[in-house]
Amino acid sequence: MLYPDTGRAPQPNPDLPDSVERIYLEAASISSKSPRGAAALLRLAIQILCKELGEKGENPNEDIASLVRKGLPERVQQSLDIVRVTGNHSVHPGQIDVDDPGVVAKLFELANIITEYTISMPNRVGAIYSSLPDSAKEQIEKRDKKP
Repeated sequence: MLYPDTGRAPQPNPDLPDSVERIYLEAASISSKSPRGAAALLRLAIQILCKELGEKGENPNEDIASLVRKGLPERVQQSLDIVRVTGNHSVHPGQIDVDDPGVVAKLFELANIITEYTISMPNRVGAIYSSLPDSAKEQIEKRDKKP
């Protein structure tokens, strides 16, 4: 047996917060045996990720709405909502076939995409931006200062 047991799920984005990564890996370890259980765990993972992004972490729908008001790109919002809705349907009868391993595989992919856009990319861009000369950053701040 290999650790971590990720089944067919992709490895988690390395920037995934530890609290979310644990749930992601748990979902991955059961994904081939219980796609429905994995979908429910991934929904929990995005709820915790929303909290890591500064939201309350109590209601994913409200957290996503708050992130949208703060400028979350539409594609990231859609990704969050896909995982949220599909995860909800995994524990409530609905029209989404969460017993399909292909559906769950897409949820893992979306979890990594969400992390890329909300954590990885801002970290990389921030690191590059911080390397600009202070004088250039001051000019940018002055340019963007609201009257």
